[in-house]
Amino acid sequence: MKLLLTGMYSTYKLAKKYFRYYFTAANGKGHGIHSPFVFDFIKNVLQDKKQYECYEKIEKLRSELLQNKTLIEVEDRGAGSSVILSKNRRVVKDIAGSSLKNKKFAQLFFRQVKYYKPQTIVELGTSFGITTSYMAFGNPISAVYTLEGAGHIAQIAQNNFDKLELQNVHLIRGDFNETLPALLQKINKVDFVFVDGNHLKTPTLQYFNWLLEKSSGQSIFIFDDIHWSAEMEEAWEQIQHHTAVNLTIDLFFVGLVFFNKDFKAKQHFVIRF
Repeated sequence: MKLLLTGMYSTYKLAKKYFRYYFTAANGKGHGIHSPFVFDFIKNVLQDKKQYECYEKIEKLRSELLQNKTLIEVEDRGAGSSVILSKNRRVVKDIAGSSLKNKKFAQLFFRQVKYYKPQTIVELGTSFGITTSYMAFGNPISAVYTLEGAGHIAQIAQNNFDKLELQNVHLIRGDFNETLPALLQKINKVDFVFVDGNHLKTPTLQYFNWLLEKSSGQSIFIFDDIHWSAEMEEAWEQIQHHTAVNLTIDLFFVGLVFFNKDFKAKQHFVIRF
């Protein structure tokens, strides 16, 4: 489940930032992009308009979640802490409305997985499993490890994976500070990562550094909500300037990170999407 924070920018400030991004970002069709890799990404991934078969199946589940009035108990954890600060009861449709990545980006992740074919995928923040399912369908022979801290939410996600008959998803329940290091001890590498479970600077950078140890030159990391707060913008800036990072793409709502040593110089792109 996504941890939303009181440190988030106001709606007004976020809107101002988005309009600035929209009118200053590079054209999303590749015009003026001199990096062959980024141009290829725009042409074959960002601008792929095909309606894949799994889209309808997953969006049907999303619609059901957005209408589900079931009341469930949700654990609220503090900034990645293993200590449960409080428990409260919430309606499934309300959680779905606030925590699910919209289909535009979820389908983008599907296309990235389909195009780059990562073998080992790690997701921090399963929520109800919609984005997880898109990534799992992107490469059915991959292993998708998805981590979720809220038990009742994780159970609904598992039910959704069962409905979609996904065989390559491994759902891990518990606090990221415990489950992520344990997972990384068991796997040799991470090819594709989506970090969507915590929106504080320190844990975000901690997860980045832990995952970095199992990355390769072909790995792709995605960070959610990189402009939602001053803390997340600071974390994003530090990630951009890390010596292992050779290229980043800012799509405003998410940031993409690449480590390919074939890129001769560090490059940062802001692209309209």
